[in-house]
Amino acid sequence: MAIVFTHLRSFHAVAEQRGFTAAADALHISQPTVTTQVKELEERYGVELFVRRGRRVEPTETGTALFDISRRIMSLHEEAEELLLSSGRLTTGHLRVAAVGPFHATEMVARFLARYPSIKVSMLLGNSDQTQQRILELESDVAILAHVVDDPRIYSVAFSTHEVVVFVNEDHPWFGRTSIKIAELAEQPLILRETGSTTRRALERATAKAKVPITTLLEIGSREGVWKAVEQGLGIGVVADFEFVPHPRLGTIHIEDAVVSTEYRLACLLERRDSPKIEAFMQLVLNPSAENRSPSID
Repeated sequence: MAIVFTHLRSFHAVAEQRGFTAAADALHISQPTVTTQVKELEERYGVELFVRRGRRVEPTETGTALFDISRRIMSLHEEAEELLLSSGRLTTGHLRVAAVGPFHATEMVARFLARYPSIKVSMLLGNSDQTQQRILELESDVAILAHVVDDPRIYSVAFSTHEVVVFVNEDHPWFGRTSIKIAELAEQPLILRETGSTTRRALERATAKAKVPITTLLEIGSREGVWKAVEQGLGIGVVADFEFVPHPRLGTIHIEDAVVSTEYRLACLLERRDSPKIEAFMQLVLNPSAENRSPSID
């Protein structure tokens, strides 16, 4: 017996909105209709999909497993609708981008919107682990990562490599120096991003290889927080060279005897690699000359 799509859609909305009323509002149908469709789905297959917790509803173990599947189905349904509405041309739709930082991402999005102005684009920022998880959970269509992806479910391609440099404030003894040896980091209090961030991962990999112990004085979950702490003289920080914004009280220093770098990659789910909007975005990033081509996606 085939599952009824409207029943699955109602289930998905309830799981996503964590409530029947909110789901009905999202689907623009009545709340009793949503309740009836979910109940019929449960009765047809002899399962319990939700439990009530106060004013909220939570999916059961079966409901959680079904929600993982329904997210993929709804995403593909959206893509199919976009394709048919645009008749094979990128004239409608929504591209969701996840990125480890705004520097590459904003340039890419600007290029994409210049070529496809009718496409809505939204962006979520986070560290590399969070960004990768967003494409796995279908919260985003394409990701801009800064590490090699070791997951068979994900397709990724490198587009640039950047050196990771140290930066200090003007009162630090290193201020004005052009380079240091990696062993010198053992003597310094470090201000680092949270575990999972790209620059931290690159630094820890390089210091471990060189057998240099390092001390994290302070861990801060934002790039801006790290910069402010370094500016206040609490310690030294690390940053990808292209992300450093010149500042009169801060200076960057090259690590001369070690390779400390990040490889930036575009990524998407392997099963969604041929999505017209994802393919168009990647094509523009990897082949800028594509900006001058026809917007038709054949």
